[in-house]
Amino acid sequence: MDSSQLCATITADSTAELRIQRDAVKDADLLELRVDTVHDLDLAGVLTGRTRPVIVTCRPVWEGGRFTGSEEERHRILHEALDLGAEWVDLEWRGGFEKLIKERDGRNIVLSSHDFDSTPMDLDERYNAMRGTGAEVVKLAVRSRCASDVVRLFQLGRAKRSDRFVLIGMGPAGVVTRLLSTRFGSCWTYAGDGIAPGQVAVAEMVRQYRFKDISSSTSIYGVAGAPIGHSLSPPMHNAAFSMDGLDAVYVPFEATSVSDLMGLTDSLGVIGLSVTAPFKESMLRYLGDIDHLSRQVGAVNTLRLGQDGWAGRNTDVSGFLAPLNPSIRTRMNRATVLGAGGAARAVAVALSSRGSAVTVCARRPDRAMAVAGLVGGNVGTLPPKPGSWDLLVNTTPVGTFPESDRSPMPTGTLTGGSIVYDLVYNPDRTRLLREAEASGCETIGGLDMLAAQAVKQYEWWVGSSPSVELFREAAQTALRERGEGEVDGPNFF
Repeated sequence: MDSSQLCATITADSTAELRIQRDAVKDADLLELRVDTVHDLDLAGVLTGRTRPVIVTCRPVWEGGRFTGSEEERHRILHEALDLGAEWVDLEWRGGFEKLIKERDGRNIVLSSHDFDSTPMDLDERYNAMRGTGAEVVKLAVRSRCASDVVRLFQLGRAKRSDRFVLIGMGPAGVVTRLLSTRFGSCWTYAGDGIAPGQVAVAEMVRQYRFKDISSSTSIYGVAGAPIGHSLSPPMHNAAFSMDGLDAVYVPFEATSVSDLMGLTDSLGVIGLSVTAPFKESMLRYLGDIDHLSRQVGAVNTLRLGQDGWAGRNTDVSGFLAPLNPSIRTRMNRATVLGAGGAARAVAVALSSRGSAVTVCARRPDRAMAVAGLVGGNVGTLPPKPGSWDLLVNTTPVGTFPESDRSPMPTGTLTGGSIVYDLVYNPDRTRLLREAEASGCETIGGLDMLAAQAVKQYEWWVGSSPSVELFREAAQTALRERGEGEVDGPNFF
């Protein structure tokens, strides 16, 4: 098997609605019809007229579903689905279906087990016991709490490559098991509108991640951080891969630490990474090749795998400077930076390179002092005093969707300044920027920086130069489709 199939999970309250939802699905190879949510179930009506293979699932409450009837009734429903010609039925490992599996000689049976809390220690033993029943397909869906849990699923898939199975890591860390199911050896993966933790919509799987083009030879890139679920880097970079006709995909990687992350990327054969909070600084010790700018900043945001291991670069500096036109650069003599993370370090270095006197304000004075020390700057109070700055730069995530009503600056403290630059890109007009405008300041949002630094990353990885406009448009489209703001939010990818 070279490529996984895409299975769309469909739920509805009624038989009629389930049929409508079934027939409205596009781009999926097969459908999972969740009849445990249907109150007036007519199985013949559910199955008649279908144009794709289906999996009929009647999940009980005790396995994370919504079926509240008796086990006898549930068994009858699943027996009937097979009698009516359903291509597959999903049976729970603990559901007492041994007789049915034996009667069918395992054919048309997906035997499933779910753990919504963790990746169990007996993962391999559980798989072997399920395989021993003779079921045609074994499905394991477990909660991935860290990247190391995902590695365990990957290793299991490698060991059982000749079998038919579906391996899913639920939750943010496990999203890659869905997007890269081919690499995990799964015969199909599930997509839908958040029906299961970490599930991705069908349209997003197909259009943004080009799921149907991913094979065992596809080059893998990604963005690493925690949390990373709302990143706009995947739509930007995948749009460029598509335009250039490259067999490559860019996916989100969530991890608990750099070592946790690198174990997964090494297992999957990842060759390029964007790095965001909280790993920009701690990543340095894992790199063999670091350029002068990254050493000066003390943080990297871009990794590339070479023959001698991982190399790191920092494109935040150039990305930050890109939106600053000559007029603005003449008015930023006194620059104040809010925050003291990896992005703040890049911003401080960028501002100092343009002759600004830099002041750093952060909740932790020791962190602020470390950033200010990079450029011979000062540590200021938080919030900074009105009139103490010409340019104010927010590098914190405060004000990011869905907490768009927050601002890192108290109301009424933006007087006396000239320019406010918010690295938050979602929403486009943050509360900070709106209040800055009301105070007479010129404002800059974070999407320009996000796109500019991403273009530099892409250039370093593949050698071609996509336009900033392509990246901006891809990010804006993703935000509109998610309904998370009109256009923009923080430069944490």
